[in-house]
Amino acid sequence: MTMDANLGETPAGVASNRPPRLLVDVGDSPQRVVVLGSTGSVGRGAIDVVEHDAGARLKLWGLSAHSRWRELAAQAGQHRPRFAVASDPIHAPRIAELLKGTGVHVLSGEDGVIQMVQDPETDRVCTAIVGAAGLRGTWAAIEAGKLIALANKETLVMAGPLVMDLARARGAPIIPVDSEHSAIFQALKAGNRGEVKRVILTSSGGPFRGRSRAELTNVTTEHALNHPTWRMGPKITIDSATLMNKALEVIEARWLFDLEPDQIEVVVHPESIVHSMVEFVDGSMVAQLSPPDMRLPIAYALSYPERRPGVGQGLDLSRALALRFEPPDRETFPALDLGFEVMRVGGTAGAVLNAANEAAVARFLKGEIRFLDIARACRAVVDQHTFDPRPTLDGLIAIDAWARRELERWNM
Repeated sequence: MTMDANLGETPAGVASNRPPRLLVDVGDSPQRVVVLGSTGSVGRGAIDVVEHDAGARLKLWGLSAHSRWRELAAQAGQHRPRFAVASDPIHAPRIAELLKGTGVHVLSGEDGVIQMVQDPETDRVCTAIVGAAGLRGTWAAIEAGKLIALANKETLVMAGPLVMDLARARGAPIIPVDSEHSAIFQALKAGNRGEVKRVILTSSGGPFRGRSRAELTNVTTEHALNHPTWRMGPKITIDSATLMNKALEVIEARWLFDLEPDQIEVVVHPESIVHSMVEFVDGSMVAQLSPPDMRLPIAYALSYPERRPGVGQGLDLSRALALRFEPPDRETFPALDLGFEVMRVGGTAGAVLNAANEAAVARFLKGEIRFLDIARACRAVVDQHTFDPRPTLDGLIAIDAWARRELERWNM
């Protein structure tokens, strides 16, 4: 990176980057929920949670999808939300035809997403879009002061200080949906913020835990998509295999919880039962445990500050259960150290890393680069970008586009 600030310098906005106060009044009426990215794994999980609630405290108010327009139309036809948005406008007429007479308002494009999330009757927005594409909708929902159930980690990776400043100014609570950040959010309630020594994010280790770099030379997409514990979309699954997901999560954790870089650590936990931990200054450690089912953190975020009966199953402690923890293999999986470096730097580095990774994963899935090239290519693009310690939102979107172009030109 060509930087205008020293590597360890605190980026602009961090000093005031306290999480917004979570004063959430749920009232007596069901909370009207919008799901951005309703056809993905987290989006479908959010619909399951609302459906399980059966209207007692949650009501499905809006859905959006990009390319899976038939599935979006089927979801809207079944659940009859107020809105259905085709973020790719080309699909809107076909969705409208399929939903004729249902009372569902079909909108399209970015303007449609903004109209839906900022609707006066929208209460909560689950941002389940994968990648940088989720930033605009999340930003619009925060501007309107909605409660955000945040599954789109890229929003904070790209624009953490800006997003948290906006959330604080608009009084928009951000409740994390990522299982690791949900666990930290819950565990932090065991003490005061000044008593936190560190947070420890857990990682399953992905499908290649215990392998050497030499053994990963000829990894295929089929191998990389075979996650041992979680069932996720292809992009997130590849990120888990490279440990880039954990790199992005440490960046998200810094901004979401207003942490110093040296307060964040990662351990490998193959069973995916302990979702993360918080250690306090007295040596006490508080963890959140549950089966690897994303519907639990989704339900917690959508129902916050209440806890509602869950759609999933709890842990069966009548059976023997062993929990293992081990340090990550940083030599085999260099994406993790890259994430820590980017977290410390701040500025434009997060947006560049995220964009480069999205483009690299896409190239790997198409067979254009090898598995080990993903982290290597991301490192090259991050290192060569012109660093800005205090970017605007428009500047972050511009550097995102630049990083994607550079990654497309990258050769082994």
